[in-house]
Amino acid sequence: MEITRTSVSGVGVVNHFLTRGGQRFGVLVYQTGRRSLLRYGAGDPDVPVDRIELDLDEADEVAAVLQSASVADRLASLERQFADLRGGSA
Repeated sequence: MEITRTSVSGVGVVNHFLTRGGQRFGVLVYQTGRRSLLRYGAGDPDVPVDRIELDLDEADEVAAVLQSASVADRLASLERQFADLRGGSA
């Protein structure tokens, strides 16, 4: 996946994603912290064809769903790795 990040003066930062399959989408992070999901079509690469506004808690929920492992699972894995580094005693 190709990812580019662009500052939008007075607005925030937009992260553009290009999948291996050639699909484009973006996440606009406003200076206020609000987020928008952007979907791009085959037309103008700078103009989204769809925009979904997300409140902060909604963005957190979407991020949790997109994680390959839950935060609890990742923390448990890190704890196991740390215990291994210390010689097995946690």
